[in-house]
Amino acid sequence: MGPLLRGWRERRRVSQLELALRAGSSARHISFVETGRSRPSEDMVLRLAEHLDVPVRDRNSLLLAAGYAPRYPETPLDDPALEALREGVERLIRGYEPYPALVVDATYSVVAANRGITMLLDGVPEHLLVPPLNAMRLTLHPEGLAPRIRNLRAWRGHLLAQMERDIALRRSAPLRALYEEVAAYPYDVPESGEDEQDARVPHFALPLRIEHDGLVLSFVSSISTFNTPMDVTVSELAVETLLPADPATAKYLRSLLS
Repeated sequence: MGPLLRGWRERRRVSQLELALRAGSSARHISFVETGRSRPSEDMVLRLAEHLDVPVRDRNSLLLAAGYAPRYPETPLDDPALEALREGVERLIRGYEPYPALVVDATYSVVAANRGITMLLDGVPEHLLVPPLNAMRLTLHPEGLAPRIRNLRAWRGHLLAQMERDIALRRSAPLRALYEEVAAYPYDVPESGEDEQDARVPHFALPLRIEHDGLVLSFVSSISTFNTPMDVTVSELAVETLLPADPATAKYLRSLLS
């Protein structure tokens, strides 16, 4: 367990002393754990993982490395045990209509979406809509939504930075592969004028400005996750909602999906 713990501590830029103070231990004990001279209790492993904000999936890895059984199950999303979760999430995103909302997993595969998202995907080629759909691929692919995004340079930068933060948090090889794929997509933006409209209109967050049916719709994104998840699958789900950033977008969506 020592190298794993040291890796997470260094990734979070926390000293042995700081971690010890947070977890109610001592720097000496943390040092002994990291060098293999001491085996922490199961409770201490979980406390250290919590204070280092280690993802639930990797908490299981820490427990296994320390000689304990995994604490958190990884239940398939279609398992009957998660029926209440699935129904609740579906009600949530349907209730958000006419505004777009979707649910993604740890690699941005879409596990649920409402009619607002379906509307935005009008015109996307069939080969990009073959399940499992991937939100990053759909957004940044040159045949996907990218050509219709008016502020593509800024929005692309935002999405890639978001993925970089996730990779730093999760150390996920599939997520790294997805990042390398979408970051390599060619993209074409005008030499000037892309951000001029944004500069004239004040926004409280970076908007997604996207063309649809001859109009330019403007959204801001909000992402929600589950508090204190006790299952790996649930811990990696995120609900993304797109809030209209101007009255014209809100009015158009209400008329379209009413």
